[in-house]
Amino acid sequence: MTHESTDYQRFLAEILIDEAALKARIASLGAEITRDYQGEDLLLICILRGGVMFLTDLMRAIHTPHGIDFMAVSSYGVGARNTSGQVRITLDLNTDIRNRHVILVEDIVDSGHTIASVLDMLTTRQPKSLKVCTLLNKASRREVVVPIHYVGFDIEDKFVFGYGLDLDELYRNLPFIGVVDPARYTPPQH
Repeated sequence: MTHESTDYQRFLAEILIDEAALKARIASLGAEITRDYQGEDLLLICILRGGVMFLTDLMRAIHTPHGIDFMAVSSYGVGARNTSGQVRITLDLNTDIRNRHVILVEDIVDSGHTIASVLDMLTTRQPKSLKVCTLLNKASRREVVVPIHYVGFDIEDKFVFGYGLDLDELYRNLPFIGVVDPARYTPPQH
């Protein structure tokens, strides 16, 4: 099954955050992180897969030396968008984080279950500091209190996709954050 790049337009309700706004905010986040970690041993950990585009642009906006690593986690629940809070690590770090300043880079923090579980696990590895940087913060959906130190955008409870966030594993490549019109979107049948 092939998809043309314009397929998404039939169910795009609105462009919530355009490319220019994303670039400007990520540049600001990069400057803030640069100030906060100047001269420190900084490691950015990207939660795959949604955080990849954000990480790529963010790391170019951080002007202090830093390393990167990746983690992948699966959340279990009733449906793809309804997680129960049970988290399993499917790809772990290759880097020892003991005594390092670590920033967890996430695409979106929604209920908070996944990020809380990852923070708990990483804390046991004794980093010097551990903070969260998320592109999107959907606080109205929060079920677990999680400390978020760097926020790109606070958003309402909308079904979003693009710029790394998938819609049934598609459209991560879009240069903006769009909102799905659920009345016009039907998930693909596999």
